[in-house]
Amino acid sequence: MRKNIAKFASSLVVLVCASLLTGGVCATERLKDLATVQGVRNNQLVGYGLVVGLDGTGDQTTQTPFTTQSIINMLAQLGTTLPTTQSMQLKNVAAVMVTANLPPFARIGQQIDVTVSSMGNAKSLRGGTLIMTPLKGADGQVYAQSQGNLMVGGAGAQAGGSRTVVNHLLAGRIVAGATVEREVPTALGTGPYIHYEMVSTDFGTTQRAVDAINRAMGQGTAQALDGRVIRVNAPEDADMRVAFMGHLEDLQIQPSRTMAKVIVNPRTGSVVMNQMVTIESCAVAHGALSVTINSDPPAGGDAAATRQAGISIDQGSGTLMAVKAGANLSDVIKAINALGANPQDLLSILQAMKAAGALRADLEII
Repeated sequence: MRKNIAKFASSLVVLVCASLLTGGVCATERLKDLATVQGVRNNQLVGYGLVVGLDGTGDQTTQTPFTTQSIINMLAQLGTTLPTTQSMQLKNVAAVMVTANLPPFARIGQQIDVTVSSMGNAKSLRGGTLIMTPLKGADGQVYAQSQGNLMVGGAGAQAGGSRTVVNHLLAGRIVAGATVEREVPTALGTGPYIHYEMVSTDFGTTQRAVDAINRAMGQGTAQALDGRVIRVNAPEDADMRVAFMGHLEDLQIQPSRTMAKVIVNPRTGSVVMNQMVTIESCAVAHGALSVTINSDPPAGGDAAATRQAGISIDQGSGTLMAVKAGANLSDVIKAINALGANPQDLLSILQAMKAAGALRADLEII
């Protein structure tokens, strides 16, 4: 361990030399871009509150009784008692859900951003003010208090039954709108070890990360537990551990090549493929089929008579086209574009090419 710490003192020179030697060969990435520290994570917070000060665009309280109940409860806490049967017709108040992310190592008094979203039938939250709202974690404890003026990016106007809306008016953001009231303890590893979790499971990239850490900090410093988790022997002193991890984050690592993959989204017609995709020579027949139905009244103008429907089917030419083999992404794109298919037809063609064994890639539909 002492040998590793001594080598750590001069590791900055090693990191610079390693980056100079590998920078011109191929693209590398920092360890901080490929992995995260186990236990260092965000925590989601959520709360229920009220937005006031709206310009007549709040909830219709007759249809959202929880808004009225919340107002009565809030006024009771402020010393104003109203009967629960009170019928209030308010237009300037909206019930909202408040969400936030509590970052790791957040301290009491630190301010974080919050997002405010309408949960009733309000027309707009523009110009509103969020009343003090406690934000709770998954354990039910209050970790922050939120309050402030909303920033809504949209705009809208309505008159005479017409309405125009630009962007979204029912969600806004309050920058530094919450104050942390409770801390979440975050431990940087247990005992002499810290664990790095790779963003994606890849045995090759994980082993290269281990090798890079051992070259910079000494053999035996890092060990791969599986295809994703790396255990690192780190100094137990808090100051030295932070500096040690700071140097690890800047280590340059060359990721291994990913598997060939084609991502297809049939809802939007999007097709995305990485540079490892290749295709074999194949033949594709592609044609269009359209069905047209016309409904016209019969001659004589008798509106009560049954309409006559004319149906025509037009099938486009489905010529057999040869697709050349492509060894790189540019060749694959040229071969697919030569088919002249639109994005929706391309989805079916790719599925057929995968079934025929001509598409050398994993086809994933999202």
